[in-house]
Amino acid sequence: MKKFYHIFLNAVPILLMIGLIPFVSNDYTLTLLYIAIIIVGFALKWMPNDVLIFTFGFVAMIVSEYLFIGTGVETFNRNTLFGLMPLWLPFLWGYGFVAIKRSVEIL
Repeated sequence: MKKFYHIFLNAVPILLMIGLIPFVSNDYTLTLLYIAIIIVGFALKWMPNDVLIFTFGFVAMIVSEYLFIGTGVETFNRNTLFGLMPLWLPFLWGYGFVAIKRSVEIL
């Protein structure tokens, strides 16, 4: 049960970020909120390689989303990043990678 609790705590910032999407219509404001959540998440719990994992997730998902959009698999109504996808999406993915890494380490 203790592992589940710690995994849940790692997921809270992601759940908060996803929960904000329908309430914040401005992508730039939402991106700033995401950056603030990420900074708080890193400040509360710092683990080795977090920035590396975040950066990998951030870049890898920009490339992946670009490929998905280019093939028509995905489309976005909010397209403030390169005119293709929401600006906040790579930040969400990047921190999602961090949360997954931390959860795997708990398991």
